[in-house]
Amino acid sequence: PGDPGADEPGRVDLRAQLAFTIDPDDARDFDDAIGVCAEGDGLRAWVHIADVSRYVRPGSALDRDAAERALSVYVPGRVEPMLPERLSAGLCSLVPHRDRSCITVEVPFSSTLEAGEPVFYRSTIRSDARLTYSEAQSILEGRAGDGSALAEALQLAERLTEELRRRRFRRGALRIETGEPVFSFDGHGGVTDAWTETEPRAHALVEELMICANEAVARLLASRRREALYRVHERPDPQSIELLLSKLEALEVPTPPQPERLTAAEAASLATEASARVMTYVAGSDRGRTAFPALVLRALKQARYDPENLGHSGLASPAYCHFTSPIRRYPDLVCHRALLRELGVADDPLPEDLPELAEWASVREREAASVEYAADAICLAWLLERRLFASGWEACLAGEVTGVIGSGIFVRFDGVFEGYLPARRLEGDYYEPDALATALVGRRNGRRFRLGDPIEIRVEGIDRASGKVNLALCEKMRPGRVAFGRRRS
Repeated sequence: PGDPGADEPGRVDLRAQLAFTIDPDDARDFDDAIGVCAEGDGLRAWVHIADVSRYVRPGSALDRDAAERALSVYVPGRVEPMLPERLSAGLCSLVPHRDRSCITVEVPFSSTLEAGEPVFYRSTIRSDARLTYSEAQSILEGRAGDGSALAEALQLAERLTEELRRRRFRRGALRIETGEPVFSFDGHGGVTDAWTETEPRAHALVEELMICANEAVARLLASRRREALYRVHERPDPQSIELLLSKLEALEVPTPPQPERLTAAEAASLATEASARVMTYVAGSDRGRTAFPALVLRALKQARYDPENLGHSGLASPAYCHFTSPIRRYPDLVCHRALLRELGVADDPLPEDLPELAEWASVREREAASVEYAADAICLAWLLERRLFASGWEACLAGEVTGVIGSGIFVRFDGVFEGYLPARRLEGDYYEPDALATALVGRRNGRRFRLGDPIEIRVEGIDRASGKVNLALCEKMRPGRVAFGRRRS
């Protein structure tokens, strides 16, 4: 349906301007659209975000329910939306060729791609295209859309965001990248394939423009000492970074030099340098592609919401908020209301209990992550069982040690599956963790199972209901060894 508020007074009419969305293949709602054009020697970028605040009024039953949910929960092939589908996939979703109400962040960039002063306003847009990451990738690689206005805008956006990304890393942002499992399904809801997707260029493009918009909004609100729900990531504890560097050194991963006593600022800087060295190491090595980035992440504090701006260490940003996904996150909707109040175009009140709301949203985010992880594990267990029935349960599979605890080790195998190998199944000795918990070591024979090391395992059992996979050790390569690599081009 069309947006009945698209022609309301005070909105800037951008319907004639090129705009487009870029999202995963299975996306159900579209919070954000972008546009980039050349302007003199520089560029101008627009980030359009669905104006959810127009439909979700403060204190209404719809608003209270959204605050209670706090966010949408995504599991393979399904979503439990924060907002009713009529809004999340309908009136608020920036679908192509439909008038939609937005809040726009417009930023000029000089010939050297230095950002100028951002402008914020309510707008009406009409998205010209709904691109998937793969479609955008094809255009960027010259395999589609050659010479079109859309292709030109994408190429300009890539030029801009590559520079934004370089500057973000140069100022000290973390470089850790971890993939997430992606699933395909048959017509009956059964899992047919799973793989870990590396970040496509088009995803990085969108990510940088969203970071730019989020920082612009947070800077405005923080500079005027306005409360909102900021996204904060505090500096790591020096002791955690000292332990991280000790673990990496024990695992023969290059580490930066460190002073005898770390301050909080030095700890954050060392975490950044360590993350860069880890990513460089795993890119050129067969070791630790999963385990070593995870070690870095575990040494950091968790990002959370707070009504006060405390900065974002992971992004090396002095002010950051979540503003770009109000369809699926309630804190973004709060930031929309705070921004519109500051611009003087709306007077929607903010919640009185912002500290409690910040804590609740942070808790709900962690709960949702646990649900999503469990759902992924269940889908993977079903797929693994199906494949083993076809190939045989005695097959040896190549894996990597990703976790060490007193009772055993965790293993990721064939790129996407995960399982647990109890120490009692490591015959011939008694195994226990070393002092840094980076390896399980035999008391007598000294045999070590270290984080990041390759390992051959076979599947002993699968609990499909919980997604748990029990493993045993394969002492040597067997003729029956198989690899369940991605079966897609």
